[in-house]
Amino acid sequence: MQVDEVQSFILQKLEKELPAYLSYHNANHTRNVIQYTKDLAISENISANDQDLLVTAAIFHDAGFVETYLGHEQVSCKMAQTFLPRFGYTTGEIDRVCLLIMATRIPQKPRDELAEILCDADVYYLGTEGYQSMAENLYQELHAIGIVKNRERWMQQQVQFLRVHHFFTDEARNRLSSMQMQNLHALQHEALSDRSVTGHLDFQFSDLILIIAGVLSAGFSLNKFLVPNNFFDGGITGISLLISEIYKSKLAYVIVISNLPFVLMGAYTINRRFATKTLFCVALLGLALYFIPLRAATGDRLLISIFGGFFLGVGIGLTMRAGCALDGIEVLALYTWRRTSFTISEIILALNVLIFTIAGFHFGLDKALYSMLTYFTASKTIDYVVEGIEAYTGVTIISGKSEIIKSRLVNELGRGITVYKGERGFLPGKFEMYNDCDIIFTIITRLELRKLKNLVIEVDPNAFIFANTIKEASGGIIKRRHIH
Repeated sequence: MQVDEVQSFILQKLEKELPAYLSYHNANHTRNVIQYTKDLAISENISANDQDLLVTAAIFHDAGFVETYLGHEQVSCKMAQTFLPRFGYTTGEIDRVCLLIMATRIPQKPRDELAEILCDADVYYLGTEGYQSMAENLYQELHAIGIVKNRERWMQQQVQFLRVHHFFTDEARNRLSSMQMQNLHALQHEALSDRSVTGHLDFQFSDLILIIAGVLSAGFSLNKFLVPNNFFDGGITGISLLISEIYKSKLAYVIVISNLPFVLMGAYTINRRFATKTLFCVALLGLALYFIPLRAATGDRLLISIFGGFFLGVGIGLTMRAGCALDGIEVLALYTWRRTSFTISEIILALNVLIFTIAGFHFGLDKALYSMLTYFTASKTIDYVVEGIEAYTGVTIISGKSEIIKSRLVNELGRGITVYKGERGFLPGKFEMYNDCDIIFTIITRLELRKLKNLVIEVDPNAFIFANTIKEASGGIIKRRHIH
């Protein structure tokens, strides 16, 4: 085995052919991994022959970057199979080198002592004082190709990686584990400082803008469409409108008083922060109703039903996106749902049926029916404002190139995946022909569907993809709305 000649040949190739944006996975990284591999192998008393195999694997482990970023390990193996025979390597030795290269794929899964040494050498920087500069190089690289979108997300990923990573060999643990923990603590402190200085203020300001816009939209709907024309809505807003009409009370006061019990209920059922923001939101709505002139924008019943519901829905939806509720019926439904066998939708439906029945008896069937149209319009508008951009879609992917697709879904889209073991084939006339496959399932937002399809087709044009709407999703690493 002509290890020195192989090293000189591959390093020259990396210097010439690696893309300029590879600020981390460059020739210097390969040189470092080679040196760390030699040091660890000597400390672990590895035989001379195995050391040569290890160093050869270190030389080739990232060579595949000259052709591709994702799935570079497979390309590295092919390069080893192509070039090593001319440097005196046997087929068995090349196969072993390839197994070592594949062990470095993240998440690392070494199966023997040699693979453990190479894996530790590949991420040696995690336990060194030079961690920050190396991590910055890696961030710049991943950001350049779009795998990491921003520094905040990168910091979250690094904290998680440092927290769960462990070195495999005794020598690496003794050398590096202590410094790895110091790097983790420093990174956590930096992340906490960034959030306390910038994130909290931006969050509060954006919520305030949404609340003000939502309150103005809802107040415009009530005082320009619904109240002057004796129209109603569902929920606590509908109850407030009924009380205001029946007892000739000022809606600005009634709607605040009607929501107060549900603000207190929200503090108990959800959290105090939600209740505080909701109280502010409802009080602001009371002020808006008090100062916005009570004058009908139109007398057309159909326009009243549609646009009254639309502006009310926009208002409620915007405040929900800000993390509070302009209408307390959802809090009531959530509170009742936890103590009964009924679903939240069934509880809300029952309450609204009661509201529209009372409205029908007091103000006529036609007003009740038009008010139901208002409620329907408002509900659909709320759905769009709250979920329209981030509606979840479940996607199932079956492909013969599932390894690359899994990597890109996680690293490029930032999505968690679930993998089912299945079988593919069973075609007409070839029923007996089938093979094992990974069935990939993930949840994305609706606007990401086209991006996902393009990503999968780029890897495997023959991949089978199907999607279905997810009505509700939580947990995992899906994007979470902070409504409650």
